[in-house]
Parts: sequence; structure tokens; C-alpha cells
Amino acid sequence: MISKDIREQIIALVHKEVVPAIGCTEPMAVALCTAKAKEQLGCKPEKIVALLSANILKNAMGVGIPGTGMIGLPIAIALGALIGKSEYQLEVLKDLTPEALEEGKQYITEDRIDIRLKDGKCDKLYIEIIASAGDRQETAIIAGSHTHFVSGDASYARTAASDEDDEIALNMRLVYDFATTAPLDEIRFIEEARTYNMNAAREALKGNHGHNLGKTIDRPLAKGIFGNSIYSHIISRTASACDARMGGAMIPVMSNSGSGNQGICATNPVCVYAKENENTEEELLRALMLSHLTAIYIKQSLGKLSALCGCVVASIGSSCGITYLMGGDYERICYAVKNMIANLTGMICDGAKPSCSLKITSGVSTALLSALLAMEGKCVSQDEGIVDDCVDKSIHNLTSIGAEAMCKTDDMVLNIMTSKKQVKD
Repeated sequence: MISKDIREQIIALVHKEVVPAIGCTEPMAVALCTAKAKEQLGCKPEKIVALLSANILKNAMGVGIPGTGMIGLPIAIALGALIGKSEYQLEVLKDLTPEALEEGKQYITEDRIDIRLKDGKCDKLYIEIIASAGDRQETAIIAGSHTHFVSGDASYARTAASDEDDEIALNMRLVYDFATTAPLDEIRFIEEARTYNMNAAREALKGNHGHNLGKTIDRPLAKGIFGNSIYSHIISRTASACDARMGGAMIPVMSNSGSGNQGICATNPVCVYAKENENTEEELLRALMLSHLTAIYIKQSLGKLSALCGCVVASIGSSCGITYLMGGDYERICYAVKNMIANLTGMICDGAKPSCSLKITSGVSTALLSALLAMEGKCVSQDEGIVDDCVDKSIHNLTSIGAEAMCKTDDMVLNIMTSKKQVKD
């Protein structure tokens, strides 16, 4: 069994990366930063300047803001300034009321918010809010992760390096051994992910959110295509939660590595499969931990935001969890990882938006296919594409493409998205 010290470090890491969030984490992080700047100012800001990295802009432009019926950053910033509380972290806007929403809309019409791309080099996840009132001005900065406040660029360089040094470096063997051998009481907390994310799927079916993909898969026409099967139930429950989150429903989810969609994708396929396959409670908890921790491991080298769709990462986690629930051992789980990398590498992230449910469905479908193939003892070989005999090297190949080689793609995606907005304006 893994030593207690190592287990404690891994548990601390999971607690840090698997947290509740309301709405898309990028605009919520901007609202959080705005709330902090407002609190430092001590009064309602008369003017707010938001300096944001390209990836933050990309992921916040087209997504619904919970409880508002509106999309994008202006309303998130306005509400962060008016009713946001930094102590709530990524649930920063949970005190929203109809009156506050109307005040927020008025705040926007008064032209108090200036949103810009941050000049010069900065972290892919960078938010700088400058709030002013009269001759007073306060600045709050988030960088590196969605809730990581820093006091400035130099401080960020030091604190980010310190955070990385303190964080335990994972590998696939360590992830598997921890998830499958840690005392159950030590990992039982991961059950909260099921509570949050399966509830989000149930609540989503009560309304009409986003593109209603989850509800569509449950309708007679789709059942005639997909059947009334474990497969259709998995993609329906996963897509439904994403529909609600991207559509702006006031429903909290359990995120993973700063993304609610990643949290949903790492959770719901595993939960639905375990229920319908009649796995034990212990098997479910271990599969959930395996899924979430695999996603965290991959994000360690990919980064919080990248040009690679986060659904790819979370779907790899869920494929591992499902393979485990099918009775797969470490070798079979490594097969599933390689099968996933061979298929989904290159899926771009073009911002957070309602159609993310389509990408989640693609990822989850591949997760099931990869698990089934792995259980047959089959996996993509090192002679094919970017897959290597070593599972950790295969993962590194994936993250190198996402974090480095796709940077030009990221720039092009943002250029296309902002050009469309300018044409509309």
C-alpha cells in the first residue's frame, strides 16, 4: 500500500482540484477577481477595467451566466462588483437576486466596464481587475488557477513555482495504486462529485437548457437510434448536466482542475455505468477516484487552459473508471488510456458554450469504446501515431501537443471568435 504521507499529499491535491462551482469557471473566476477588487476598494466601483488572457476571453465569450439569462463577461463582472463575495470562491454569485440582476444590467448600460486583452506575455489563465472609485484604485489578480490570487507578476512567478514544487507529481501507476488500495474512508469524500453532478443531470431534465442534447437523447427518435441502453443513459446524463451548466442554470456542479465540464465528464459516465452494471459502492468510489485523479494527472502537464478540449482529458479519466468497473486491471486501464489518446487527440477548445455538450458526448462515446476494446485485450500500438508503449509517455505526447504544438491553433480560434463578434457589433 502507498505510504500515509503520499496518500495525504494526493488527497490534498484532489481536495484542491475537485471543488464545487456554479456556472462556467472562467467567467466565475473573473467575477471572483472582481469581487476581491471591490472588497479591497471598500465600495461599489465606479469603473472596472478587466485585463484578461486570450484563453480566459475565449472561454467566457459565449457561455451562459447562471440565473441571468445572459451570456458573456459584462454581466459576470457587473454582478461580481455588486453582489459577489470572494469567500464563496467559484460559487461567487450564489447570492444573486432578481433585484441584483436588474442593477447589474443597469451597471452595464452605464458603460462602467472596460474588457481588454492583456498586453504582453502572461499565464494562459490570467485575470487582472482594476476597480476604481473617485481617485482611489485597487487591483486584484488571479493567475495559474481559477482561485489563485497573486499580488503581481513577480509574486506570481514565485508563488506559482512554489505551488508546483509543493504539488505531488503523479504518474499512471501511482494514480491506479492510490485509487484501488487507499483505505475507503480516506477517499469516500469523492462521493460528493456524484451527489453534485448527477443532481445537475436530473435538474437539467426539468427545464430547457442549451441545445437540450441530454433530453434529445432520451426522446423516442433517439431511442430508436441508440436504444434504451447503458450507452444512451450515460451520454444522456452526462450531456444533460453540461446543457444546464453551459446554458446558465443556477445549478452547482463538482469541477475538476478548474472545469465544471471536466468534473461532469469524469463523474457521470462512471456513476451511470456503476448503477446499471450493479457494481458495489466501494467499486464506484474507487472508479470515481481513478477517473478524477487521472484527469488531474493529465492536467498537471497540460495546464489549466489549453487549445486541447478538456473533455478529452476528462473522458480519458472516465474510460479508466469504466474499465475498472468492467473488472479491468492496471494493464487494461493503460490500454484504455492509449485507445483514447489515439482517437481524440487534436479536438480543439473553441470556448465554453452550449455546444460543449456535443464534445462531451463524443468524448464519452469514445470512453466506452476504448474501455470495451481494452477489456478485449486490445490497444493501439506504439507503431500507430503518437501512442507509445509507455502509458505515461503516451500521456506526455498528448499534453505536449495540447500545450505547445496547438498554440497557433489557439490564436487562430480566438481570432475567428473575436472577428465574428466584431462583425455582429
